[in-house]
Amino acid sequence: MVSGSASCTRPPHPTLSVLAFNPLNLGHVCPPFPRVSHLLHTPLLAYPSVIPPNTRFSSDIMISVKFILASLLLVGVGAQTPNYLSPVLIEPGNNAGKCLTAASNSNGAQVSIQACTGADAQQWTFDGGSVKLFGNSKCLDIIDGVNADGTKLQIWDCSNNGNPNQQFYYTGDFRDYFCSLAWTDHGKCVDLTDGNLSDGNLPQVWSCGSGNPNQVWNTGYHVSNLPDKSQNDQSGTNSCGTGSSQDSQCQTAWINDVDDFCLWAPPYVDTIGNTERVEVAWCTKSGRGSRTIPEGTLQGVHFVKTPDYVQVTGVGDFTKINIPNGDEGGELDPHGADGKGNPIGGLVYGNTFGSNLQYHEWTSFISYNEFCFRACTGPNAAINCNHIYDVMGCWWNMPANYDAGVFESCDADNDLPMGIYGTSTWYQGVEPTPAAHPAASSSNCQSVSTVSVTPARKCRGLERRVLAAAPN
Repeated sequence: MVSGSASCTRPPHPTLSVLAFNPLNLGHVCPPFPRVSHLLHTPLLAYPSVIPPNTRFSSDIMISVKFILASLLLVGVGAQTPNYLSPVLIEPGNNAGKCLTAASNSNGAQVSIQACTGADAQQWTFDGGSVKLFGNSKCLDIIDGVNADGTKLQIWDCSNNGNPNQQFYYTGDFRDYFCSLAWTDHGKCVDLTDGNLSDGNLPQVWSCGSGNPNQVWNTGYHVSNLPDKSQNDQSGTNSCGTGSSQDSQCQTAWINDVDDFCLWAPPYVDTIGNTERVEVAWCTKSGRGSRTIPEGTLQGVHFVKTPDYVQVTGVGDFTKINIPNGDEGGELDPHGADGKGNPIGGLVYGNTFGSNLQYHEWTSFISYNEFCFRACTGPNAAINCNHIYDVMGCWWNMPANYDAGVFESCDADNDLPMGIYGTSTWYQGVEPTPAAHPAASSSNCQSVSTVSVTPARKCRGLERRVLAAAPN
């Protein structure tokens, strides 16, 4: 969502606001045209809720729903592609460490799930309504064009005449809509067979289903093969090198521990609201090509690892990283109002849930004296890293320890999802505003005396580009 300063207000949609505490649940629907509904700013189609049987909705709500659906149908499908620039990895939503992989560069080669390595057999290009591989010579293909649940995938020479077996579209980048890779005009989606993440599992096509986690597919990049830019209109770079510079335009961040994380902040002195699209990474580790957080900036840092996310919160003097004194800041996330993210092209990686894993869902707030940053993984990542409460700040979105003078790393339970209260979902701007959830319990806390800049630890083999052969 669009972030901004604390003075920013966004009134709720005059009709849809009545859904607060009694939300209309259309399930995890990925509309064919997510940009239209996203502009309503009210996530009508986004989050799960439980509606009592025989619940009746007023006519104005139903008119609004019909208006939304009609608006979506007027736009036209077209060949939709990810916002990330190709070539990209295609990863099941439940695990960013696994990738859609061709067995070889031969007609009929099976497409399976394998550990992500960045190999050529995993570098997919969305082009002309097809999903291409190996220098655009091969295309993702439905075996024999069989329009039946359970049909597997292969690669085949790309057709020049729009072979319908090779036509796919990506339904959007707004993960709050749980988007899919769909077979064009067939009502089928690429599906992780049985939800099995084991290497060698063969994905299939299956009838597209609302909220089916096996049909969620992210796109992204292997850390060994980061692009110069991952988005159109990006101001900085993702291929940041191994040095460090206070003039760096690096937009690749990391979050690993109390002494190993990055913050998004301006490249020059200005408010977060004015610079949200161009923020750069300021990090506690040197050697990743980013700027480093100056000594004396961090005055308290609290890191937690939960079953589904990592989170770092704290206080400090962030005028040292170009945030003006008194700026209450704003929210940053990988979506923004147009799916490109704030900052545009900002990528986040970590080693907590797998080596060099890309976090496709994250949310961060920062002001002149406080910050919070959460990066989520797994099937509930979009809910745990909800980004729609963009004027509510750190304490409401990420209840945690913000004490000064303490630097600690803990294990913790998941917090309750922001904005969800039992069977109801609260939407920003609707009165009354509910209290924040209490912080989840934590344990195994380890303290350090302070956090200062130190060199990043190098992973063996990380510095060389992966050129491994495709799996047999």
